[in-house]
Amino acid sequence: MGRAAPSGGREQLRWRLADDDAGRPDLLGEAERHPGRGELAGLELLHVRAQTIINRVPAASRVPFRWTINPYRGCSHGCVYCFARPTHEYLGLGIGDDFDRRIVVKVNAVERLRAELRSPRWAGESVAMGTNTDPYQPAEGRYRLTRGIVEALAEARNPFSILTKSTLIGRDVDVLAEAARRAEVHTALSIGCLDADVWRASEPHTPSPRRRMETVARLNAAGLRCDVMVAPVLPGISDSDGQLEEVVRAAVDAGAAVIAPIALHLRGPVRDHYLSWLADARPELLGPTRALFRGAYQPAAARDALGARVRELVDRHGGRRREEEPASWRMADPAPEDPGPEQLALL
Repeated sequence: MGRAAPSGGREQLRWRLADDDAGRPDLLGEAERHPGRGELAGLELLHVRAQTIINRVPAASRVPFRWTINPYRGCSHGCVYCFARPTHEYLGLGIGDDFDRRIVVKVNAVERLRAELRSPRWAGESVAMGTNTDPYQPAEGRYRLTRGIVEALAEARNPFSILTKSTLIGRDVDVLAEAARRAEVHTALSIGCLDADVWRASEPHTPSPRRRMETVARLNAAGLRCDVMVAPVLPGISDSDGQLEEVVRAAVDAGAAVIAPIALHLRGPVRDHYLSWLADARPELLGPTRALFRGAYQPAAARDALGARVRELVDRHGGRRREEEPASWRMADPAPEDPGPEQLALL
């Protein structure tokens, strides 16, 4: 599903951002291509200069937050089910290998953010990070854009939330703690299960789920609110009673402020991408999964049953309820009226 890279050092991409296009349907921008080295070997880093960094969510999307920041596009975590994969199509790239290996880096993100936070038009509303691709994916170790964004938001006393699958967020405990002293800050890690085989197969380039759970404990010990999203729960793969109880119990022990399950959903081309992976990884589940996903979502009864199972486990182990979660976490569990890929591409 990837696409061959051109031979030159610059590439014309279809580059569209929420407030960049001035009403035009397309805005072409130059991207500088840089091969990844060291821990980023095998990646291609596409440097772009964003015209805006705080992006307004289209009103029609009906998600419970209005502003997002995403310093990167694409994600080298390689999660087979990632709902953001189709957003790469709006850059003229593929949703498979391109999404995993060709990472757009908004190199001026911190500079632009500081300017936008100073604008008299900015009202200081809460900003959600991690709504499209992971702000702490491996590229962050080199570029440190998310750290700079957190520092800028802290200086402006601007509230924000971060959702990630990465232990790299632990590097920034110092700046996150400072931000939390100045404004409301919510963090969360996505940990679908603790099963090592499931992790290696479905999220091949993420930190191990047990290391992520240790990071949850570290953030909570530092006085930062850190939730756990049991996300996504993969039908027939990570939804057994034992798997769910193991992750819920560990999240309670880690001091997770909220523990919330997210049912797998497969919108648009992500369905074929996931089913293609399933055909190789768990072929016996291919038929049942196709039957379960008549559309992008599992039946409401299946989603409700998953929620009830996890709530019972949270209660059994003395945790807190989903109802207390920040609204921004619900981005990971969209209802049918939530944004499609064409809107997610703007987030």
